[in-house]
Amino acid sequence: MKIKFFQRLSGGFFLLLALLLSAGNAFAQAADAPEMADGLRASGKIYVVVAVVIVIVAGLLLYLITLDRKVSRLEKAMNSGS
Repeated sequence: MKIKFFQRLSGGFFLLLALLLSAGNAFAQAADAPEMADGLRASGKIYVVVAVVIVIVAGLLLYLITLDRKVSRLEKAMNSGS
């Protein structure tokens, strides 16, 4: 069961990687840097934006890890009960 999950996960990972690499070429063609990023960097607010993004990603990762543990416990309970 876990093998099928990891096979599907690896397929999705390679698709995501291909999409990210193709998007990188489109961004590389932009000649001018975004003015918003320069303004945020100059005022020091870019660090707040980065910190908020890191907190959100860390929270999602923590939630997924705890959810995986709960599902694993339920699967073990179902397998041992039958």
